[in-house]
Amino acid sequence: MNITLASNSVPLTTSSPPDAKALAKNIAKNQKAARDFEALLLTPVLDSLQKTFAGDSEDSKTPGASDYRQMGSQALAQAIADRGGIGIARLVLRHLQPPKVSGGG
Repeated sequence: MNITLASNSVPLTTSSPPDAKALAKNIAKNQKAARDFEALLLTPVLDSLQKTFAGDSEDSKTPGASDYRQMGSQALAQAIADRGGIGIARLVLRHLQPPKVSGGG
């Protein structure tokens, strides 16, 4: 059984300390999840903007046009998130890090 913690993503089943490769893999997984979450949040915003600026043209009445617009909004949101986004992924990653404890004697 392999259970992971959200805060540091270290498997509980191993008795030895996690190696650098496993930590790097978990960090990469957390970064991807944060970017995907940001894209998920950006998609409806971009879709609303697309509807607003597109207006009521004949193209919007074509069957399947709304599906293509939605797919385009999703692709744009994912591309924005993959290139740094608007900061949502960075905030999510900050909350996934373990708390920093100041060293005091």
